[in-house]
Formats: sequence, C-alpha cells, structure tokens
Amino acid sequence: MNAVSIRGDWVGQVIDGRYPLLEWLGGSGTSGTFLTELDGLGSQRAAIKLLPATSPAEDRLAGWPAAARLSHPHLAHIHHYGRAEVEGGTIVYIVTDLAEELLSQIIPERALNSDEARQMLSPVLDALEYLQGAGFVHGHLKPSNILVVENEIKLSSDGLIATGKSAPELLINDIHVAPEVVSEPISPRADIWSLGITLVEALTQEPPIWDSATDAHPDLPGNIRHPFAEIAKRCLHPDPSHRCTLAEVRTLLAGKSDRAAARPAAAKVAQPAMQPSPPEQRPDDDKPLPARMPFLPLVIGLVLLVVIIFGLRLHSRKTQPPAQTETTRQAAPAEPGANTEQPKPVPVPPSSIPPSSAAPVASPPTPASTGDVISRDVPDVPQRARNTIHGTVAVVVRVNVDPSGAVSNADFATHGPSAYFARIALDSARKWKFKSPQQDGNPASGTWLLHYHFRRNGVEVAANQASH
Repeated sequence: MNAVSIRGDWVGQVIDGRYPLLEWLGGSGTSGTFLTELDGLGSQRAAIKLLPATSPAEDRLAGWPAAARLSHPHLAHIHHYGRAEVEGGTIVYIVTDLAEELLSQIIPERALNSDEARQMLSPVLDALEYLQGAGFVHGHLKPSNILVVENEIKLSSDGLIATGKSAPELLINDIHVAPEVVSEPISPRADIWSLGITLVEALTQEPPIWDSATDAHPDLPGNIRHPFAEIAKRCLHPDPSHRCTLAEVRTLLAGKSDRAAARPAAAKVAQPAMQPSPPEQRPDDDKPLPARMPFLPLVIGLVLLVVIIFGLRLHSRKTQPPAQTETTRQAAPAEPGANTEQPKPVPVPPSSIPPSSAAPVASPPTPASTGDVISRDVPDVPQRARNTIHGTVAVVVRVNVDPSGAVSNADFATHGPSAYFARIALDSARKWKFKSPQQDGNPASGTWLLHYHFRRNGVEVAANQASH
C-alpha cells in the first residue's frame, strides 16, 4: 500500500463513493478531518477523518467495529468506517458526529471558570466510567478530543484502545500521554493522567511543567482553585498505582457540597440524644395530689391567654363598621344627588371620580406598569474569537426577573450554532439589572428576552420585555 499525505486541497473528492469532502476542518501530518454528509446533499452533516493506511492506522481500523458498538450520550457516535483509494494511495477513514466546537478552540481565547470546569468534568467522567466498564481506555484524552456536539459535551471515539493492549502509536512527546505507556500495556490509570493534564490546561490555558526524565510530579500553577488543584495533583502522580480513581475525582469535585449535606444528617441523628426524655404521660394514681400541683400555674396562664384573645376579637368587631363606613364615604362622589346606596366601588377607576371629590386619605389602586432596564452587560469578546465568525451569530437568552429587579434564572430561547458564544451570552445575561414592573402598586416579577448578535466588528444586545 502506498502511504499518502492527507491534504486540505482534497475538498471535492468523494471517499468510498459516498462521502463527499465538503470542507477542510483541520489535521496534522498523520491525519486530516473534513466536513461530509451521511446520505447525500442536504442530509445530516458529519465529520470524516482520513489516515494514511500505515500499520498503526490499520490497527485502528481493526478496533473500530468494537468501538462502533458502544453507545453513550457523552461519547461521539461512529457512523461508518472503512478503507478507500485516493489519488493512487490507500487511506482508512472513520465517520463520526460533527463537533460544533472543541475545547482546544476555547482555551486559547480564555480559561474556563470554576463552573465551566465542573460542567466539563462531569460528562467526561461519565464517558470514562462507561469506557472502563466496557473494557476500553480512551487513550487520547486532551482538549482537542473533548467535543461539543448538539450542545452536549462528548469524547472522541476514533482512537479507543482495548484495556491491556500496548499502544506504540502513543509513544510521542506529548505531555497528555501517561509516562508508563512507554513500557507498559495501557490501563485506565493512563486516562486519569490525561484528565489531570487537560484540567490544568483548561483552567490556566497552559499545561503544567513536567520533566519526563525524572520521577517528580508536574509543577502546578499556584492560581488553581479548590478543589481542582487537589484533583490535578492526585491525577498527576508519576506512579499510576498512586493516582486517584474516577470515583475519587467525583468525591473531590463535590467538595463542600458533600460535607454540607452530611452535617444536617448528622445533626438529625444526634438531636434525640441532646434532648431530655419526655415525661411519662400516663397518670400515676399512687402519687399524692401535691405532686401534680406544679401544673396549676400553666393551666391558669392558658385560661388568661384565651380571655385576652377573646377580648381582642370582640374589640375588633366593634371597631370594624366605622372603618367600612369611612372607606365607602371616601370612595363615593361628593356631588349632591349621588346614589349613596350603590355597592362599595372597590376598585374605583380614577377617571370616574370628579376632581372635587379626590380624597387624600385613600388613593385608588395603581394600574400595572411595564418594567425597564437599569443596567445592561455587553460582553467583551476577544477579537481573535470574533474573527472566527462568518456573518452573525445570534443567541437569544430568556431571563426571569424577580420583584427586586435581579435575574433569578436565565436559559436559552435560541442557542445558536456556537456553544462558545452561547455561554458568553448566558454569562452576560445573568449580570443585567431591571426595574420591576408594578402590579397593584407592588413590584412584580417579569420575563425579558435578550437578543445577542455577535459579529466580527462587535457585539450588539437588544432587550424586549416578554411578560410582566
């Protein structure tokens, strides 16, 4: 077989007579990825990865049938695979879900914050646990293989390796690859190392510093927050037997929330021991009468309390009719001949009261009013990120506003094609402040739609009140 070099100018070629190469998505010297369609023009879009038919690529091809049988919501689906001829050379190919975005595309623009790191880790841990249970190691865990597919975080699936197999194709100078892979069959502990490197890279935009010629731990930056610093430290032990497990990563990730949940439970268990035992409720006829006398003051107190409550209710009933008469008089027109026997006008429309009858004591209910924007947030998107936009990326965020004017909840009305810009819009929407609408003279909650338009030359945001 003649090895070929995968090139971006292959756009227009058709692989295996069915997969057109529509757009070059990127690659390296050993592979290239293109946009394709699964079933002809206008059908579902997918990614097709091409590799020269070398021995390592043929090994991958042999493993793809087993990988294609796997199914997990956070694992990219394998649609097809095979061997084909292109320009006189042989290639192997695999067709998988098309990623809208890669973690490796986000990191150069900005580091993930703590919430985003948690949102990234949770599905990655789910996928790795599934792979371990199925007898696989991911083997290629790094930011370029953490994908966003239809708003879901997924791991790539084209490079899975059976547990216990040697992986000579990984013997490259890549810090994401666990050091023991050079001399030992691959194990799930290798993915733990890769997870630690990827986490540091996502939080700091740089991988940790590590001298592979020594047995020392990688040097972690000092600005990594809890619990991520501890997770990274325990993932990146040079000895694989001392690395933490996926379950331990979850425990560390839970952090304070687990301890907070444990405290109330412990308090409930300890509470009965802290309280005195209740007195025996059954009367003891053998006790003399004076032993029961301490309850007499309590009985007298209860009787007095009942008398006081009864007196207050009686006083309230006596004073209520004059108050009703005053309210009716204030609401009635002052002109002679007016019908004073009509029902109490509550509420009275302001237009029905002549100016001469306006009473300063009782004002009619205030009609409902719309809200307003007090302060808005327009996200500052780096120019390098905006340069990736063709046309306009539109995102619409629905925000629920509480009576104080603060955003109580934000979600997508329209997500848009980019998870990166969608997250920017959602973060921005939570920072807005509003003047609450008025309902019957009181502030009320409301809903707004914030329309974000991301373009190469800037960002525009418009707000529309949806309801109040």
